[in-house]
Amino acid sequence: MSPKILIIEDEISLQETLKLNLEFEQYEVKAVGSWQDAQNALQHFVPHLLLLDIMLPDVDGIEIYKQLRAKNYTFPIIFLTAKSNIKDKIEGLKLGADDYITKPFELEELLLRVSNVLKRQPFNEKDLTTLSFNQCEINFITFEIKTINGKTETLPKREIALLKLLTDKENEVVSRDEILEKLWTKDENPSSRTIDNYILNFRKLFEVNPKDPKHFHSIRGVGYKFIA
Repeated sequence: MSPKILIIEDEISLQETLKLNLEFEQYEVKAVGSWQDAQNALQHFVPHLLLLDIMLPDVDGIEIYKQLRAKNYTFPIIFLTAKSNIKDKIEGLKLGADDYITKPFELEELLLRVSNVLKRQPFNEKDLTTLSFNQCEINFITFEIKTINGKTETLPKREIALLKLLTDKENEVVSRDEILEKLWTKDENPSSRTIDNYILNFRKLFEVNPKDPKHFHSIRGVGYKFIA
């Protein structure tokens, strides 16, 4: 499977040039010209890398970055912009962008930067929209799940975020501290039982026998582990 790249760029000629050259490099590419079109694309095309123009017609690229991270999209992002002001570059990098390229740029340079970012964060199957295991399914975009009993339910955002965190680190123990840090703000004070209750609910939804879990494990005094 080839890495997927989403381009959000409203300049059609540049959009087409980028798409063509990235496809020559064997990437699977989707190109759109607005944030609205990007949101529609993300329903069925979750990329391993996003090339994001800052100057878009509907929503500023910086705001798009913030919205994506708020929705728990973790794929790397490279900003594309005609702005040469150092303040704009610093703002983008401070947010956590993986790279920043000022137009005009050489295609060879962009392709190299894309390759380097993907090497730092190699793509894998877990980056896809849907995860299936033991006749169950989790859709990280729509928040819908298929339970062990074949029922379809929609979970709250935080429960889906916890499922994403655990499944991304399959076979690894994820500590309580890491979960609290990534899923709750400093102003929130979840009790020590909050995560336990989420795990108990996951067992009811996904385990054949919730009292003898095969997928969602509690590691006493440490944290939790998911095994597909």
